[in-house]
Amino acid sequence: MELNNNTRLLQLQEILSQETDEYHELSIKEIKEKLKFVFGSDAQFDNRTLKRDMEVLAEAGVEVIQNQGEFGRMMYSYQDRVFETYHLRLLIDAVLSAKFITEKEKKDLIPRIKQLTSKHIAKQLPDPVLFNQSADDGYQLVKLNIDHVHRAIAEQTVLHYQYGKYNMKKEFEYNREGSTYEVEPYALIWQNDFYYLIGRFRGTGEMRHYRLDRIRNIRLSEERFRKEDFNVQDYVDQSFHMFAGEDTWIKVQFHASLLNVVLDRFGLEASIQQVDEEHFILSTKAKMSTGLVAWIMQWGQKAKVVSPEELKEEVREEVRAMGEGYGLI
Repeated sequence: MELNNNTRLLQLQEILSQETDEYHELSIKEIKEKLKFVFGSDAQFDNRTLKRDMEVLAEAGVEVIQNQGEFGRMMYSYQDRVFETYHLRLLIDAVLSAKFITEKEKKDLIPRIKQLTSKHIAKQLPDPVLFNQSADDGYQLVKLNIDHVHRAIAEQTVLHYQYGKYNMKKEFEYNREGSTYEVEPYALIWQNDFYYLIGRFRGTGEMRHYRLDRIRNIRLSEERFRKEDFNVQDYVDQSFHMFAGEDTWIKVQFHASLLNVVLDRFGLEASIQQVDEEHFILSTKAKMSTGLVAWIMQWGQKAKVVSPEELKEEVREEVRAMGEGYGLI
């Protein structure tokens, strides 16, 4: 490429856009080396000229951030991007989860989206095999945690946060009396309309999943960890389920210990009525299907259908079939 004022300025903007971000900066010396890679090793660049180029970029709306680094060196970076990191995460997740987009189109679209940020952040964006379903727009809290979680996954850094759930009054309460969870993050997935962090809970050594909208006060620790062999896709397939069918109004009585399970499935808008200290009734529209029957039956005696009669009969039939299968009838 021929070196002149215009090409130098354009390449400087490209270098700052692709090579720097909030966590990665370049010195003048490093910028010179990258320019020489483009224009040739014999090309010469004056420090004052490059600094003036950055002023020109700033005048054109491309703000270059200056920070003093080690040994007093001035470091430069471009951070004022059209899309923040969590925006890109949402865009990529939406593309990957859209069933009407072909695999070929996804492979073409994702690299294009990654060009909207630095190459460093682009490397941290997710593995498409983990995404199977679209999500809704209820992520005002979640979006504040996305950057922390995927950075921790990329850098293999232990996460610290508090975690909780809703009580019978639909008030958020912290688990474990508000104590801090220490988790080694393995994956961040978008499934069944929720973001989930999958990681190893250090308290027990178990692999668990956590809803991002239930995480509070998250932060990256200074402690690193080494990932063990673990098939995230198998974990996802075994842990998350969905079903479809015709909508109908149902009433089901549950044991109080299943309150958050019910709220997870039907949302905080679901109508629940406390029966006594140990039970409540859910009244909601649900999709009539074998999946609904299976979901109710998995809670055993802790769930009892009140109405409609059609659903009660389907559960009875399934119970009879199970009894016969185990020689109880």
